[in-house]
Amino acid sequence: FIISGSSGTASWSACCLALLHAGRRSDRHMRMPSSPIRIGLISDTHNIVRPAAKLALAGVDRILHAGDICGRDVLDELETVAPVTAVRGNNDRGAWAKSIQVTEAVEIGGVSIYILHDLSELDFDPRAAGFSVVISGHSHRPAMRESDGVLFVNPGSAGPRRFSLPVSLGFIEIINGNVR
Repeated sequence: FIISGSSGTASWSACCLALLHAGRRSDRHMRMPSSPIRIGLISDTHNIVRPAAKLALAGVDRILHAGDICGRDVLDELETVAPVTAVRGNNDRGAWAKSIQVTEAVEIGGVSIYILHDLSELDFDPRAAGFSVVISGHSHRPAMRESDGVLFVNPGSAGPRRFSLPVSLGFIEIINGNVR
């Protein structure tokens, strides 16, 4: 989960490395239906794609970007790793950003996922709407919690370091319609 940061992040880094080496992009197309679908979660890149982020995301099946992209080049570079679904954040302005939606709803491996930039703008009950996962960004603080059967994930910021917050991204896996 954490790309770099203060001490005590070894377990998240190990998770990241384990996912990195768990499968290669070239063998994804031969995966059996029960094999995990690996999804990279990234947000608040602010016009930066760190080499460490690309390395961590290598081998994922899909990337979900929760906004504050700040430039089309970021999405183009992430697309070299895996297909990207992105939402527009409060810092995504200009002609390039007009085609990016403020929210997205995707279904991956039988799991419904809702993506928005600022969680405080979520104005409905995701469980009642059939979502199992809500991905957000904006705060630059990595967080994960479950509430009423819905997994809420904020991968933090993979862009410029801010205050004492870590540079981070996240992962979820979907296997047989379940998120882990």
